[in-house]
Amino acid sequence: MRSERPAPPSDLDLRLESINTIRQGQAASGAYVACLNYPTYRFGWLRDGSFCAHAMDAVGERDSASAFHAWVARTVEAHSAKAEGAIAYAQRGGDVPHDLLLPTRYTLDGAEEPVGDELWPNFQLDGYGTWLWALERHVRGGLPEELRPAVEVTARYLAATWRLPCYDCWEELGDGEHGSTLAAVAAGLAAAARLLDDPAPAAEADAVKARLFGELTRGGRLRKGREDDRVDASLLWAIVPFDLLAVDDARAVATAAAVADDLVGPTGGVRRYLGDTFYGGGEWTLLTAWLGWQRVLAGDRAGYEQCKHWVASCARPPGAQLPEQTTGAPQDAGMVEPWVERWGPVATPLLWSHAMWLLMTRAAEDAGWS
Repeated sequence: MRSERPAPPSDLDLRLESINTIRQGQAASGAYVACLNYPTYRFGWLRDGSFCAHAMDAVGERDSASAFHAWVARTVEAHSAKAEGAIAYAQRGGDVPHDLLLPTRYTLDGAEEPVGDELWPNFQLDGYGTWLWALERHVRGGLPEELRPAVEVTARYLAATWRLPCYDCWEELGDGEHGSTLAAVAAGLAAAARLLDDPAPAAEADAVKARLFGELTRGGRLRKGREDDRVDASLLWAIVPFDLLAVDDARAVATAAAVADDLVGPTGGVRRYLGDTFYGGGEWTLLTAWLGWQRVLAGDRAGYEQCKHWVASCARPPGAQLPEQTTGAPQDAGMVEPWVERWGPVATPLLWSHAMWLLMTRAAEDAGWS
């Protein structure tokens, strides 16, 4: 007899599971682990964690978000000498030694991870920009003095290094500038300017936006990279939540349409980009929730409901755990098993996926759709 697929959890059940998953994934230090059950992800990413903190703020779990922001501030301050060295090199116009560039992830105690058998691409900037953006929304305009030093050094680090080739938000392409990275940096610098009441980061944010909307925009929409015309689902960041483009801006409309046209897979989930081979390049729960969030802002209730239903249908027992991606409709079926053999099954539950469920559904509540 053919087994029936379990019914998706209710919105309330998945909300509670999401909150509990993020709580359980928060270390005593305040860091959020990316995934407790996936050895490669047992670290704290500033990007993942910032969205988790923002989601916890959205559902009233402010103490959890505060603990995360305090961990980031302590971590940045602990590595500030390294950041200052990178700033000095970049301002002189010379090549910045790799060992002076801040990493994209840390141990849960805020240390740099030990060098292992497999080198992890660690020079990224999106996490630092996302942290500044999330922090501003958390403190609601009143920056505590104990966080000011970390904000100052992070803003100066971003201003000095954003023109350097870095890895994209997926830790894959490290040879250029990337649309979603520039969006995160611009949002972070603009947030820092308001937090510090300092016009310098705002001016730098304008320069980043000019690059993003100039050289990384073509055919009326944002593109993955300076030399890469593909659409990437992470480009939605420029619309939501960073609000660099109004949802009805022609460039925002064209970018979201390209994501829907090019990246929605056969089962209804959103892929990262065409040509992805990570676990076969499947459909991602967090990106589908992101598109659903954009649909809320665009007033497309049917589109939102489709995204919400698909994400909920991916929830797995026990409870209602959301994976990073699904492998039922891969772009490259031959690349699923090699990744399983290399790193194990798809990361489940991924805290970032649960965070995006909370943010998408909270946006719908704010729109009066629940």
